[in-house]
Amino acid sequence: MISTVTTTTTTTVTTADVMTYSIIAVIALIGFLAVKEVLSSDETGNETLKALVSGSNVAILPLLIVFAAIVIYRVLTIV
Repeated sequence: MISTVTTTTTTTVTTADVMTYSIIAVIALIGFLAVKEVLSSDETGNETLKALVSGSNVAILPLLIVFAAIVIYRVLTIV
């Protein structure tokens, strides 16, 4: 009986943590995309900003993959 309660509690806590991390990942993705868009509109030709914009893909691409996984999971759990 105790192991069943412990397993259920652990599963519930883990699911809540996953939802929290999903929200954090989506907010981070939106933030990185917004910063990239704002910095890419710079017309001064600053090489540092160009390097920052091109280097931001390192953070954006994994977050896009996480976002796609979240969307697929949500669609599969609804259907």
